Amino acid sequence: QVQLVESGGGLVEPGGSLRLTCIVSGDGFRIRAMTWNRQFPGKGLQLVATVSVGGAANHAESVKGRFTMSMDNARNAAYLEMSDLKPEDTADYICDVATELGRTYWGRGTQVIVSA
Repeated sequence: QVQLVESGGGLVEPGGSLRLTCIVSGDGFRIRAMTWNRQFPGKGLQLVATVSVGGAANHAESVKGRFTMSMDNARNAAYLEMSDLKPEDTADYICDVATELGRTYWGRGTQVIVSA
């Protein structure tokens, strides 16, 4: 069983910063890629950033220059450094992991609220 737990969300003022963490646990898997997504209230998922093992991160245009995704494969962890946050970044941030066997697992998400 593979499980993901996200943390680091919270309430922040516009222009502020947050660091999100996603930890993957379980047995019998090897990570191929990890992705940060976000879900706005009442809307579908939006890809924020993704990185494959050994590769560079790719970020959505809406967050380029403000968000940086990184992955620590040895710790089965992914991070999302977010700066210059805007009210329109308010969402649930959900991490997923794709394994080498072709399966994808999802976390429950961590809420980010950007408000004065």
